[in-house]
Amino acid sequence: MPPHLTTLLSPSRDDADGPVAGTARPARGGPGWTTALSLALVCFVTYTALSVRLHQRMLTTGYDLGIFEQAVRSYAHGHLPVAELKGPGFPLLGDHFSPALALLAPLYRVWPTPVTLLVAQSALFAVAVIPLARWAEEVRGRRAALVVGLGYGTSWGVAQAVGFDFHEVCFAVPLLAFSLTAVGRGRARAAALWALPLLLVKEDLGLTVAVIGLLIARTGERDDRRTGGALFLAGVLGSFLEMVVVIPAFNPGGTFAYSSSVLGAGSTTPGVGDLFLHYTVGLVTPDTKAQTVLALLSVTGFLAVRSPLLWAALPTLLWRFASDNQAYWGTSYHYSAVLMPVLFAAFVDALTRPGPVRYALAASAAVTVLLLPQYPLWQLTQPATWHTDPRLATARQLMDRIPDNATVAASNRLVPQLTNRTRVSVFGLGGSRPDPEWIIDDNAQPMGWPISPDDDRRLLSEVRNNGRYRTVADQDGYVLLQRRP
Repeated sequence: MPPHLTTLLSPSRDDADGPVAGTARPARGGPGWTTALSLALVCFVTYTALSVRLHQRMLTTGYDLGIFEQAVRSYAHGHLPVAELKGPGFPLLGDHFSPALALLAPLYRVWPTPVTLLVAQSALFAVAVIPLARWAEEVRGRRAALVVGLGYGTSWGVAQAVGFDFHEVCFAVPLLAFSLTAVGRGRARAAALWALPLLLVKEDLGLTVAVIGLLIARTGERDDRRTGGALFLAGVLGSFLEMVVVIPAFNPGGTFAYSSSVLGAGSTTPGVGDLFLHYTVGLVTPDTKAQTVLALLSVTGFLAVRSPLLWAALPTLLWRFASDNQAYWGTSYHYSAVLMPVLFAAFVDALTRPGPVRYALAASAAVTVLLLPQYPLWQLTQPATWHTDPRLATARQLMDRIPDNATVAASNRLVPQLTNRTRVSVFGLGGSRPDPEWIIDDNAQPMGWPISPDDDRRLLSEVRNNGRYRTVADQDGYVLLQRRP
């Protein structure tokens, strides 16, 4: 183990094995707050540096940063969220129920750029450090707070989310951290109040709210049972209404688009036997799912399994592993971000119990150090991150020639450079607005989504030869077309 970790995790009065009794809460502004706030600030600066730099290098995408910017832009102008990227005039509440995005509208009015979303996401992820680190310091001292705070802050689930655009789940992460910390401290009312807003973040999180209700009710206190029971009902009913009533009401097709994949139905109606296999063997196979669970538990040195708070991770894991979408099964993208505050809250709760605390902290810190180079935060140490491709200046010059409020089809990585002032969709994606006024395509380095590089070049050639568009510019691999009058 590196020498600095040995020093960090050496025995002390605060992190000796066994429970800590009578630990006083640090006063506001005292050591508990100092450590937590310092860690949160470091995380905020780190997240912001990475996400903004990726955007500057045109490595963010229309799916998903562009979609969410279009939603926030709608709210900022006093409208329900519409995402042109999902289809002309598509109401985004018919895709996912995430009215929490409206909270960003005032900021976006002042600073109408996708960077607003990226900075806000960085702040929300960083805020979650505060309750987790403070609780860890209260029960096991400052060294535990550093391990927990930095462990969460640099965890692969958070790093993957920061390194891949913006997503509405950033609102859920601090809410979960505050709620589960309150559960662990026996503050039922505070836990419920922090959990309830999850219903406005995404439709599946109502099931997580329900589990938090059960965790509150299990204490056995009469008032806690009432609070927990009410929260359980609110969570279940909230998710049900959002998936069955609200989203279909907004969806142009009148359905909840993700139900078939979660049911394992695909294009056919499953039988009883199919559903049984899907929700038993299918939840643990293929091996990718088990590997994801191991990767999740490893960040806490596997100590989180000793805490009942870990049950709050179950709803998210169930819908992910039940889905036919293989992207949900692994450690890529942003899907594990909401699990990180659950894991580290369970970790701190487990630290309050008798057991090998020093070794658990050492294992968690070691996993943090070993995994860090494998995930996006490590990019900040790489010279390539701070190098700007000269081609990007050409792309910006060409995009500046597109007038405000024009309809545009653009390569996926160019889309979020245009969402703040045009009605833009992804070039080559089915369902996009037909015959946009402008097309701009990175023909030299196609992303490979939504169509392959060869298909991208073939489609661009067809458009250029169909007579409806004129070539405005063809420079450094970027092609700008304008529809003829």
